[in-house]
Amino acid sequence: MSDYFKAFPDNKGLYGEFGGSYIPPELQKEMDKITDAYYSISKSHQFISELRNIRKHFQGRPTPVYFAKRLSDEYGGRIYLKREDLNHTGAHKLNHCMGEALLANYMGKKKLIAETGAGQHGVALATAAAYFGLECEIHMGEVDIVKEHPNVVRMQILGAKVVPVSHGLRTLKEAVDSAFQAYLKDPITALYCIGSVVGPHPFPMMVRDFQRVVGVEAREQFYEMTGEMPDNVVACVGGGSNAMGIFSAFLDESDCTLYGVEPLGLSAKKGEHAATLTYGKPGVIHGFRCYLLQDENGEPAPVYSIASGLDYPGVGPEHSMFRDQKRVEYVSISDDECLDAFFALSKKEGIIPALESAHAVAFAFKLAQEKLRQSILVNLSGRGDKDIDFVVEKYGLR
Repeated sequence: MSDYFKAFPDNKGLYGEFGGSYIPPELQKEMDKITDAYYSISKSHQFISELRNIRKHFQGRPTPVYFAKRLSDEYGGRIYLKREDLNHTGAHKLNHCMGEALLANYMGKKKLIAETGAGQHGVALATAAAYFGLECEIHMGEVDIVKEHPNVVRMQILGAKVVPVSHGLRTLKEAVDSAFQAYLKDPITALYCIGSVVGPHPFPMMVRDFQRVVGVEAREQFYEMTGEMPDNVVACVGGGSNAMGIFSAFLDESDCTLYGVEPLGLSAKKGEHAATLTYGKPGVIHGFRCYLLQDENGEPAPVYSIASGLDYPGVGPEHSMFRDQKRVEYVSISDDECLDAFFALSKKEGIIPALESAHAVAFAFKLAQEKLRQSILVNLSGRGDKDIDFVVEKYGLR
């Protein structure tokens, strides 16, 4: 498996035909500096030791793997959850945010800039900035600011400046656009900390590498619990960071089926979902090539998901490669199925999941009914504190 991570991406940041860096020459110079710094610093004993210390003593890693007995009894199969909801700040996002902030600190940067959809990346980056004493600016669509109000307050309490984005659909894509523009004005003293395995090289690689801790832990924990590898591994996919984190540890397990779960939203109609790998085609967005939901002019199409962290028209380049290779099976879950899973996990196991993670849980329920004797490991990428007001106000209790 170490050979795979040495081979992908290649020295141009490509995963097959996907990835790369499609950005202005002046910005490319800054990206090259980030790439050089990452390759030199991330392999140093000092950097690795400090990151491990942060993960253990600040983040609370390792997060546990939990056997969901009541859900398994109800749906069949054997459902296990990798509890990233118990990671400090409530999601997997802090894994790469602390890594990116540590890199920024080593590079002498003074400010962190990022986008956020559901707010989990924003909260995590604001936390990392507070930890290292850095400025923090988070761009967030006005629609998501309303939906995810608790996370907006958390970011502000942590000292971050939250910048409302009012153009377009006022969701995640527009937040990325806005954050990129802010970064272009000050690439010398600031670092743009991309929130997923997307963007120009080296960000898809860096975020994947920082998220690999999820898979490393889960593999060891699952084997210790069961004496074998899981038959199936399931994770939700928007940009795809939590999925790459857990998939990375099982890529060489030929008997393990990997499932990436996309948001089908309201329907398969264009503009009513964000199932990029299911309905998209190759294109370029935000400085990299990937599968992309496009309009009739080849521009990024409007997207929608009940989960703010999944409503992005693109997807990570590594996921795009895996789709073509058929190494990962990409499936989709509707809003209604997501909500059913949200309440089922809450009531049956006492765990309120993020709406993003509930997509993966919903597909696990389907899979469990089809594969009654197989094990299913779900990456429960975040908790649902941020979603409870929105869900109850809009959909009521189920």
